[in-house]
Amino acid sequence: MSDIESDQEKQNLAEEKSEEVKNEESLFDPTLKKKKKKKKTGAASNNVDSTSDGKLIQTEPPSIPVSKFYPDGVYPEGEICEYKNDNLNRITNEEKRYLDRMQYDDYNDARRAAEVHRQVRKYAQKTIKPGMTMIDICDLIENGTRTLIEEKGLEAGIGFPTGCSLNYCAAHYTPNAGDKTVLQYDDVCKIDIGTHVNGRIVDSAFTLTFNPVYDNLKEAVRDATNTGVRESGIDVRLCDIGAAIQEVMESYEVEIKGKTYQVKPIRNLNGHSIRPYQVHAGKSVPIVKGGDQTRMEEGEYFAIETFGSTGKGYVHEDGECSHYSKRHEVGHVPLRVAKAKSLLNTITKNFGTLPFCRRYLDRIGETKYALALKNLVDSGIVESYPPLVDIKGSYTAQFEHTIILRPTCKEVVSRGDDY
Repeated sequence: MSDIESDQEKQNLAEEKSEEVKNEESLFDPTLKKKKKKKKTGAASNNVDSTSDGKLIQTEPPSIPVSKFYPDGVYPEGEICEYKNDNLNRITNEEKRYLDRMQYDDYNDARRAAEVHRQVRKYAQKTIKPGMTMIDICDLIENGTRTLIEEKGLEAGIGFPTGCSLNYCAAHYTPNAGDKTVLQYDDVCKIDIGTHVNGRIVDSAFTLTFNPVYDNLKEAVRDATNTGVRESGIDVRLCDIGAAIQEVMESYEVEIKGKTYQVKPIRNLNGHSIRPYQVHAGKSVPIVKGGDQTRMEEGEYFAIETFGSTGKGYVHEDGECSHYSKRHEVGHVPLRVAKAKSLLNTITKNFGTLPFCRRYLDRIGETKYALALKNLVDSGIVESYPPLVDIKGSYTAQFEHTIILRPTCKEVVSRGDDY
């Protein structure tokens, strides 16, 4: 810097240099504030933005992995609930506390998956609007999940295909390639999202509507799901949870087009236990009374989900299948079709026993696989999950949370500010 520069010029150059240093440092230290650049019209901002106190804020669409928000690798707990009756003993019992600490890594994996779920669904709830295709909706959610969770083979990624079942279709619908379905103002859309880290799956769902006429239907199911979460616990009988859920859901009515409906639980849909890389792990949590007397056990993970309907409250399979998963513990099955063998290897490598859909096969480059996939299903190696529907003209809603029955407490790991 020459001696003839003015004091003002010196000051301006110093400020510019300081800003350059800060921007370089912020690439390595996310806690440092980076100057917020004006976002170009029509383009998504990929900058790592921060608030005035240096705290990171997520971009829109989401582009910052959750690991950047928690550089120490410790992810936030979900909602912590005490168990009924023996809660004080479990909280203070040193043996239980030791068992709890031993499972910390598993809990932390689930919490990381849950934080991704919360951030992705927050953007989805804000962004999804009538006029969007179902494929665009799923791409929005799944691309966000892959980015935020830092997808890495079977170590971290999507837990199962994004469900976006509409109206009388209650579950297991995600669009296949070429599906032109467009979301409408009067639709009732169930958004079911799965995330996982090291096989610890977070399964959580909500219902999206735009017409306020469906508000009571949504509230009935949300209340019923929260009842199921509240009633769940170590040594609790599954049938007792179902009875409590049914009582709450059936206390609601909804008026649609001048007709009043009692909200009915869909009696052949259930919550379920979850194990690593296994969404449905054997135990079913009914949403009506009369279920079996099997009990929940310490250390188990459960997806507590309820479905309400203005129809019969009973679903059956109908429509083009999109959901599949490789069966657990299937022994060697001879395959004569070469393409089926190749497809099975692809499924095992990319998804293991996690559910997948046809769009995911398309994405990894598989082509002309329809007959091979059918062969794997017919051979009992792969399970197919067609859409589940109530009667046409009815409306169905869903809410779901993942809970962990820890030795010391119950953790609703997927709980958020939204539901």
